[in-house]
Amino acid sequence: MSDPSTQLIHHPYTPPAGFEAVQPAVHKASTVIFPSVAALRSRDWKHKTGYTYGLHGTPTTFTLEERIATLEGGRFCTLVPSGLAAVVLVDMAVLKSGDEVLIPDNAYGPNKAFAQAELASWGISHQFYDPMNPADLAARLGPKTRLVWLEAPGSITLEFPDLPALVAVIKVHNQSSGAHPQGTVSALDNTWGAGLAFNAFTLGVDVSVQALTKYPSGGADVLMGSVVTSDEALHHLVHFCHMRVGYGVSGSDAELVLRGLNSIALRYAAQDAATRQLAAWLQTLPQIETVLHPALPDSPGHAVWKRDCSGAACLLSAVFKPEFTQARIDRFCDSLKLFRLGYSWAGPMSLCVPYDLPALRSVTAWPFQGILVRFSVGLEAVADLQADITQALARA
Repeated sequence: MSDPSTQLIHHPYTPPAGFEAVQPAVHKASTVIFPSVAALRSRDWKHKTGYTYGLHGTPTTFTLEERIATLEGGRFCTLVPSGLAAVVLVDMAVLKSGDEVLIPDNAYGPNKAFAQAELASWGISHQFYDPMNPADLAARLGPKTRLVWLEAPGSITLEFPDLPALVAVIKVHNQSSGAHPQGTVSALDNTWGAGLAFNAFTLGVDVSVQALTKYPSGGADVLMGSVVTSDEALHHLVHFCHMRVGYGVSGSDAELVLRGLNSIALRYAAQDAATRQLAAWLQTLPQIETVLHPALPDSPGHAVWKRDCSGAACLLSAVFKPEFTQARIDRFCDSLKLFRLGYSWAGPMSLCVPYDLPALRSVTAWPFQGILVRFSVGLEAVADLQADITQALARA
């Protein structure tokens, strides 16, 4: 090899083994090199005993998958490019034409939209159910129901459902003569709980998905999702679908989430405490009709949250008095200086978004006339956040 280009590509140097640091190494690869044809033919990526191609895993992504599985209290984890991709992967892996999926009426909007558009076009039907009423779920379960989505708490309005009761309804249905031939799978969007507020598998769910974009990352600078289960057959159903659709995450993004995991418990606790303090303060304001937050005694599902959870994350929603028109709400949000307008949550910066709730519900009636603003509490001082809301209310 006399040509420098060949020498650089096929350089013989190998760094010594034994290097160890706080952060795991970042491995980036599409192509994985095999030492022999026999190795190429025999390596098994399915059980993480070897490496075959970048999409099928690297030491970095395998490490992150194992840590997320531990965080969730499960056994198997598959990484995907976003939280929504995790929802979609479960749908694609579990459902086929002729099946039905049931989704909470207060679920993450894109989950519902995917069922209404893509799943419907693939011959997969859907129903929305009231997650605060297990009897409503029981009435909707049928022989075509293959998948039931759960979410705790509800997106935006933060009602906390009785997850064990909902899971029990599904289990009873699976034992009946009217169950789907392959059984009904329960899947939980556990982004809010993050594996810290409660253990999804202890409560009986089959699959737990997260947007690692939120708490596991913590920096508001990466998109990623995860699908975790304790059942190996169900994991393979998801993991093989993952391989076929070509979902992959980058080593650099995996590095960011691995780094964020080191402080996730501290950040969750700090933002939880700050959010509870802000929620209690908002309740005292004359402009606010009600505050929705699972730790508040008057918030829907509080007793269940208190029974099943040890934390309450960084989200709260405030319903303004009816005299606050949309124009006044918009002026309030535009006047905020520390709470910035933006989607997502669990990052260092506080955020807010106003929502038109009646347009987002089809099964459960929205009981308030006022407009709702959802707040995501970051890592700023609570006193500064209170002062920001106070000055914005004065301007509105």
